[in-house]
Amino acid sequence: MTKADLVEQVTDAIAQTSGPMISKKDCARVVDSFLDAIKDALKEQKNIEVRGFGTFKIRNRKTRMARNPRTGAPVEVSARPVPVFKPSKELRALVSEIDVSELADA
Repeated sequence: MTKADLVEQVTDAIAQTSGPMISKKDCARVVDSFLDAIKDALKEQKNIEVRGFGTFKIRNRKTRMARNPRTGAPVEVSARPVPVFKPSKELRALVSEIDVSELADA
């Protein structure tokens, strides 16, 4: 799914529930603003938690040794922060098609 597909789907969902009150261009601005807010928060080393969806975090990778694939020579890869996404229990259950109520009982 591309961002354009996401905008189309959100526009259709809003049109079904509220009528055609929002244009596709306005919906694209909303999606872009949402994604920019996530990027800005991650840039500031903040976590973003969207209940029922998951958590975006910054994890610090340690320095490690790797190999240059062309020469096979060892190369040191420096430590750096990387963005990670951890899905919620509900999202994991939805993807694996397990009822969430079954998880609560376990």
